[in-house]
Amino acid sequence: MIRVLHTGDWHIGQSLRGYSRTHEHARALAHLEAIVVGHEVDALVVAGDVYDSQNPSGEAQALLYEVLVRLHRARPSMTIVLTAGNHDAAGRLEAPSPILEAIGVRVIGNVRRRDGALSIERHLVPILRNGHVAAQILAVSYPTAACLPPLRREEGSPIVRAVRALYAQVMEAATPHLSGLPLLLTGHLHVAGGTESEGAERRILVGGEHAVPPDVFPGEADYVALGHLHKAQTIGGGMVRYSGSLIPLSATEQPYAHGVSLVTLGDGPARVEHIAIPRPVPFLRLPPRGDMRLSELGDHLKALGLDPALPMEERPYIQVRLAREGLGPGHRAEVDRIAEGFPVRIVDTRVTAAADPVAEAVDAAPLVRLSERDPEDLFRLAFARVRGTPPEPAHLEVFHRVRAEAEA
Repeated sequence: MIRVLHTGDWHIGQSLRGYSRTHEHARALAHLEAIVVGHEVDALVVAGDVYDSQNPSGEAQALLYEVLVRLHRARPSMTIVLTAGNHDAAGRLEAPSPILEAIGVRVIGNVRRRDGALSIERHLVPILRNGHVAAQILAVSYPTAACLPPLRREEGSPIVRAVRALYAQVMEAATPHLSGLPLLLTGHLHVAGGTESEGAERRILVGGEHAVPPDVFPGEADYVALGHLHKAQTIGGGMVRYSGSLIPLSATEQPYAHGVSLVTLGDGPARVEHIAIPRPVPFLRLPPRGDMRLSELGDHLKALGLDPALPMEERPYIQVRLAREGLGPGHRAEVDRIAEGFPVRIVDTRVTAAADPVAEAVDAAPLVRLSERDPEDLFRLAFARVRGTPPEPAHLEVFHRVRAEAEA
């Protein structure tokens, strides 16, 4: 039997409302290392979004390389596969490959072709057991426009057809090398039926499409290891799965059970076990249920009983839920003022029972850079604000057509 640890969406280098997550990433990755050792893992698959930015800081890169070295020392025989996600610059992620391969790390960026033919040797990674190939990983990263076969606009759902064609090509090229061994396939995209995190995951497919059906993946795969959605979840019958992220990457992920997926191959259908990663710092909702008046916030914070000398990186993140009744226009500044007297980090303030659905959407939106907002979400907000009603399907169809033409 082969044990593969499926993880993804590390987003090393991320900050949350200005607070660095380096401390949390270091602790979560140390726990991942302990899982690798404790379960005698044969292969580790990171399904995209290794970094949070296409231009990661030196600190973020140093943390990744330190973790990879530690993992190799802990399990020298383990194969490690990193694939590029939409947050990663594929070429930059692949750049240190000659060095990383010396410690058993394979990095897969954009799809490689030579004279029009897919270079399968870059995407097919063997898993060794006692010096023999015991299983195969068919690694595919986030499908950029350059990775996909040409899109023909006259066809319905061209992006779905293109993604399906890409996986069919990869599978066709790999088949002569599989020899009936167990096969794990990777991907980084949104599959229909998956639960996304509000404000945290970009709608990344080109051509105006948001998600692909799970049947785009070849049925020959014993397991499909996906990245992009941050909630651990299984799609369809169980072969297709998101491992989820290691830590909450936005306030909306506060209720998730973050962790990794341990996949056992080679003895009948793939078996999957979700292994939780303890939260490096608490991520709390105040109040735990319902909402509260702004005047009650200080009492809730005091009831936490936190040490005033708690270092900044150990302070819990707080999501505040306020009742709209009697709330003034400067409530966000007042929340910050009250919280200054406590060792906490306020990362989200939400107002319930809003009379105006457009105002509610604006209040609920997490603080993100404009470049990280999905254009469709911005179009919906702008349309509702100007017209007073949400856009209809006909309006969205025009928007997607114009967007596809702009991205061509």
